[in-house]
Amino acid sequence: MSFAKGDLVTRQSYNHDLLFRVASVKRENVELYGEDIRLKADAPVTDLEMVQQRELEKRRKREQEKEEFSYRLFRQDYQLMKEKREYQATDGYQHETMFFQLPAKVLHLDGDQMYLRKCIELYQRIGLQVHGVHLQEREMPLQIGELVEKIQPDIIVITGHDAFSKNKGQKSDIRAYRHSKFFVETVREARKINPNLDQLIIFAGACQSHFESLIRAGANFASSPLRINIHALDPVYIAAKIAYTPFMERVSVWEALRNTLTGDKGMGGVETKGLLRTGMPYLEQESMD
Repeated sequence: MSFAKGDLVTRQSYNHDLLFRVASVKRENVELYGEDIRLKADAPVTDLEMVQQRELEKRRKREQEKEEFSYRLFRQDYQLMKEKREYQATDGYQHETMFFQLPAKVLHLDGDQMYLRKCIELYQRIGLQVHGVHLQEREMPLQIGELVEKIQPDIIVITGHDAFSKNKGQKSDIRAYRHSKFFVETVREARKINPNLDQLIIFAGACQSHFESLIRAGANFASSPLRINIHALDPVYIAAKIAYTPFMERVSVWEALRNTLTGDKGMGGVETKGLLRTGMPYLEQESMD
């Protein structure tokens, strides 16, 4: 069977566990991108099987249910945080003065254009201001400095595709990973501009990324402690948790990971201050008439 870019396939050798889309075909070898998880892989043509429409619909339904469940959990958390902020802003008293909030700004770098679109849709659904940029992973260290200076973000998400290859070395060797070294370099370049972990929050990594190196480079949160795959939307939930937590409070690692689809096996980090600032009074713009 022949395959073309964009085809949706599974791997027979992995018992059809994950859904991939074909990124490129080179003779008898095919480069694959995970459809819902941030994994890059290679496979021989003979190992691949095209996904039929009925099976595709079943897989997408299951994935949508998982994503909606995670989103509902986040909304519940958000509502509790909102009620707490309103109580603190008014010292527990009922009065008519309205307050305003200074929202965090997110810069999201993504090596996958389709994932970037999905993430931006979720940022918008959650209500976060985001500037999304599609860059190949190897270009990220070269572009991050200019982007940070231009956009002045509060949160940076550095993600795309990654994978560990045991044929290239041990799990402790960053050279055995497809893109971890580029993520690490990007974090370092961003930290040259702002080294404070509470003033600039950074998430970095993708599937199976070298977690330890990313944290040492200056990331607040990173993937993947147990070198497992992470969901494409997980970085958004971490960014949102930090963005909607008041700046006088700290977010524990467990709190940040609780509503993600992957959890603490795929992501970790260090406790980090929230970014949300609340002020009073809120003044409506007067009419010019």
